[in-house]
Amino acid sequence: MIAIITGDIINSEGHHSSEWVDILKGYFARFGPSPMNWEIYRGDEFQLKVTKDNALLTAISIKALIKSVKDLDVRMGIGIGLETYIGSGVSESNGPAYQRSGRKLESIKDGKVNLSIATGNEFYDRTLNLMLQLSLDFMDDWSVVSAEIMALVLDNQTASQKEIAKKLGIKQSAVSQRLKRARLHLVLDLLEYYQKVIKEI
Repeated sequence: MIAIITGDIINSEGHHSSEWVDILKGYFARFGPSPMNWEIYRGDEFQLKVTKDNALLTAISIKALIKSVKDLDVRMGIGIGLETYIGSGVSESNGPAYQRSGRKLESIKDGKVNLSIATGNEFYDRTLNLMLQLSLDFMDDWSVVSAEIMALVLDNQTASQKEIAKKLGIKQSAVSQRLKRARLHLVLDLLEYYQKVIKEI
């Protein structure tokens, strides 16, 4: 069982790709080489292979990284399942994980939500997607500074507020305020629930 995240950048036409593509490539590189583990294609679309345990944390981290660029956002479909064919690159490989991910992305292009998951389990899909929909209500509104601090915290979950403050060159009280505004506690609760659910699948 693997997870495939298929996505595209929202509002990319109003930005030069140099504003976001290196951020994405730098993040994706930790999951292995391209094109076997990830690809960026057709200008603003991408596909990434991760473990099923890591999928939601990875997707929310991508959202935080992209939203740290003013006026950008990202639309993603997460597919959990088997990989039945390994091609010369992630975009040429196949299996239920790939199909679910691609279909999810297509189904959310109407703009109502920009992050959705398909695990093959109808009950869990319904629950997880409802929780995602509610979480997107505030994640879609992250400001550049909120997104920036969320990307940092999700990447260093053991770091203290003092360490984060030092890294960003701001006061600890400002870190606390930004994390409160970004609803970090709710994101962590969502990720904790996802971890429990994914073990059942």
